[in-house]
Amino acid sequence: MAKRAIFEEVGTTERAATTGGVIDGARSGARRAVKRWLGLLFLLILLIIPVGGMTRLTDSGLSITEWNLVTGTVPPLSEAAWDAEFEKYRQIPEYQLQNRGMEMSEFKFIYWWEWGHRQLGRVIGVVWIVGFLAFLALKKIPPGWTGRLVLVGAGIGAQGAIGWWMVSSGLTGTMLDVASYRLATHLGGAFALLSLIAWFMLSLARTSGELISARRLSEPRLMTIGSVLIGLTFAQILMGALVAGIDAGRNYIDWPLMAGGFTPPGMWELEPVWRNLFENDGTVQFFHRMLGYVLFAVILVAFALGRRSANRKTAVVFHGILAMATVQMVLGIVTVMHSSPWYLAILHQFGAVVLMVLTVRARHRAKYPLPQSVRS
Repeated sequence: MAKRAIFEEVGTTERAATTGGVIDGARSGARRAVKRWLGLLFLLILLIIPVGGMTRLTDSGLSITEWNLVTGTVPPLSEAAWDAEFEKYRQIPEYQLQNRGMEMSEFKFIYWWEWGHRQLGRVIGVVWIVGFLAFLALKKIPPGWTGRLVLVGAGIGAQGAIGWWMVSSGLTGTMLDVASYRLATHLGGAFALLSLIAWFMLSLARTSGELISARRLSEPRLMTIGSVLIGLTFAQILMGALVAGIDAGRNYIDWPLMAGGFTPPGMWELEPVWRNLFENDGTVQFFHRMLGYVLFAVILVAFALGRRSANRKTAVVFHGILAMATVQMVLGIVTVMHSSPWYLAILHQFGAVVLMVLTVRARHRAKYPLPQSVRS
């Protein structure tokens, strides 16, 4: 009987050793719940990016000329209300210089796109507020994560403010669209927020103890190339937003040349010269192409380094980046050569989301490698 008791005690000790530390055991449920909540925010932001893209492609972004955080949630419910909204739209340059004579049915079409875009933004804000306050009240936020979750909320709030700053640029003077650099700031903010949430979700998927152990096996060289890839991918996304902001993707539809030459004609014709980087469709598209080539070259270097990683699970993510980058480059070329129809433009934008998330995952994997067997 004594021997049997000893064996039972050893068995119990072995099972306990696999359960993790005290902190991980106490907060593992909270980490999973917070990860699911961030996952919902991730999906909502993933949805609002193409909705925003369609709002831009349908020239709907200026149809609502005011920003009312609370009362703006209610759309026009009567003919008189629709007339009042339409009258406000008639006062801005887009209507007077481009859409004069627009019918009410046409106005309603662009109005609903912008209204839906704004409502989705409000839903994202509400999901963050409700979730954060609930976790805070229940004391379920994992240790060290309160500030990170507040950062996500601050980013969501900043996006709302930047969105109105963007829209307001197209309501006066002779502007027919929003300022392209403000559009790039707004889209860039969405991608930055999406990347931040992706990083947090990857971290929450493992216990704090597992992350500490994994950090000891990090690969600094791959971390560096991962940081470079994130920066270049983000810069290329901003250039793509500038292209969309001035409809630069609908001109110069030949490739690899532009209007028969390496550079487009009149590349620096606007004065002062810096305006060409934001307002000259040929110049903006040229630099979008060039940065795309640079990014792809760096991805090839990252692939060559990543595939030599001792950790097979780390190496495979760099294979995924190269595959997605190839698809994205081909899709970009096809989009330009077809003068950027909305369905190809949105697909190209979604490809940028996938590439950015894959790059973030590669950087995270280089810093916190997944465990693998000695045989692997």
